[in-house]
Amino acid sequence: MTNSIGYDKTDPKSIEAYSQNLIGKTFEEIYENGKMDDETEQVVKEQAASYENKKRKGGLGEIVEERFFHYKANSDSRPDFPEAGVELKVTPYRINRNRSLSAKERLVVTMIDYMSLINETFYNSHFWIKSHLMLLVYYQYQQGITDRLKYRIDYAKLFAPPKEDLPTIIHDFEIILDKVKAGKAHEISGADTTYLEAAPKSADSSVRRKQPCCSILAKPRAFAFKNSYMTYVLNTYIVPGKVTYESILPTDGAIQLETYVVDKLREYQGWSVDELCAQFDISVVPHPPKNYGAMIAYRILGIKGNKAAEFEKANVIIKTIRIKKNRKIKESMSFPAFKFKELVEEKWETSTFGNYLRDTRFCFIVYKEDESGIYRLKGCQFWNIPYTDLEEHVKTVWKRTIKILNEGLKVEIKNGKHFSNLPKSSDDPVCHVRPHGIDSDDTDDLPTGGSYPKQCFWLNNSYILSQLNKELYE
Repeated sequence: MTNSIGYDKTDPKSIEAYSQNLIGKTFEEIYENGKMDDETEQVVKEQAASYENKKRKGGLGEIVEERFFHYKANSDSRPDFPEAGVELKVTPYRINRNRSLSAKERLVVTMIDYMSLINETFYNSHFWIKSHLMLLVYYQYQQGITDRLKYRIDYAKLFAPPKEDLPTIIHDFEIILDKVKAGKAHEISGADTTYLEAAPKSADSSVRRKQPCCSILAKPRAFAFKNSYMTYVLNTYIVPGKVTYESILPTDGAIQLETYVVDKLREYQGWSVDELCAQFDISVVPHPPKNYGAMIAYRILGIKGNKAAEFEKANVIIKTIRIKKNRKIKESMSFPAFKFKELVEEKWETSTFGNYLRDTRFCFIVYKEDESGIYRLKGCQFWNIPYTDLEEHVKTVWKRTIKILNEGLKVEIKNGKHFSNLPKSSDDPVCHVRPHGIDSDDTDDLPTGGSYPKQCFWLNNSYILSQLNKELYE
């Protein structure tokens, strides 16, 4: 039997309707149902093995393209369904332990050609042509399944970036474009942007490409919607009946997220913690809650709970910063504790801490102590770690930590406290390592034997202060 196209390739709705036949089927079933009569068994086996190959990133998508929609996979710069202007994206999701759903990875849209990007604007860009209307086909990733062809497709739906997200997506695009124009393509970071990112795209970390405005070679990158954004899309637009998060931005206007948040927080500049807690009905008895900074920020932004749609989409983390009257920050900034044995097995390019800083944008909520000892809101600032600070200072501390752990930690106990030769805040201007457990009995096994109190990386308080806008600490 010869396959025939069962949809109108010029009509997005017809393509979407036909895609519903994918739901509930495994890739193996789609492959078997789409075989041609004239294919030999040997060819079928070879192709199946090729599609299943985990190193072949687009293999599963090609099954849907060639065996279901019956067009040949290619690297055409146009959308996959050019007559309808629809791009096909086959992407995994996972069901977490708490039964929530999340995208397994970012959604790569198209490779970035640095040389041609500088001549593009958002609406005529290769990225927008490929992403303005997409057919998202989600399959469930399951860790215990080793044969990828056994994965099952659960959702297939047309998706266009909603109008309330467009100002932020356009802003992200322009940030990336401006860096390339400034000859800084090699300094691009995922945390530079909010929903859209320029994601590294090479299996070999040594591969580099030319950029137009600088002689320094840059990593190959692709325009991609962030994992956090795709998780929001999955739960809000793809899965029926899911509860969505509250939204910060008004629906009646086109405004960029960070500008809106900064302006809203500025309206309460000078208010004390107690005044803000009273205004927004946050209990301060016997004292303000530990996460009061985030709670107050959410209430100012009109969020009743502790999750905001836009922050979830952008992987924005709120951090409260308290500046003492002497213009010094009281605490350094901590991150989750690492496991010693896992840390020494990592590579910098894929390291847990490195990737966290690369992919996370922070919203600093800043309070400053007045002459009476009362902390008052100064405002907020969005921030991500600069490329050179990450790739020089943080990387150096990270590598030194691993070297010390591999060679054997030197420990001294004074007055019941543990002291070691792990990097201290005086060793580097950006970050250091120190304990981050419940107490000294909260330990982890060392790679050379024995155990030691759990540790984590910290950003130095003096470094955080140096990154703040002047008006927030004066």
